[in-house]
Amino acid sequence: MKNTKITQRKRRHARIKAKVSGVAARPRLVVFRSLAATYAQLIDDTSMKTIASVSDLKMKKGTKVENAKKIGAELAEKAKAAGIETCVFDRNGYKYHGRVKALAEGAREGGLQF
Repeated sequence: MKNTKITQRKRRHARIKAKVSGVAARPRLVVFRSLAATYAQLIDDTSMKTIASVSDLKMKKGTKVENAKKIGAELAEKAKAAGIETCVFDRNGYKYHGRVKALAEGAREGGLQF
């Protein structure tokens, strides 16, 4: 297999996911970045269900980093509505900076603990 950026990220994600898993009381917050948008999900790995998900596909204004922060806050609101206060952060193999960091900070400001 070629050592492309995508395969390297998938390897990093596999290493992270081996150590991090989400349960119903403390789900896994997963971040995905594409060139066009940023996505975030709260996942319960035991029942293999997505509890909440948000993306910035509909957001037209602001930079990608600003939109990622808004996504984090929005996900925190959805988590509170579902009765979740804590989660495990899964950066999905990405470096913890830029959009990933902004999303995490937005979620923390919204009330999620991790």
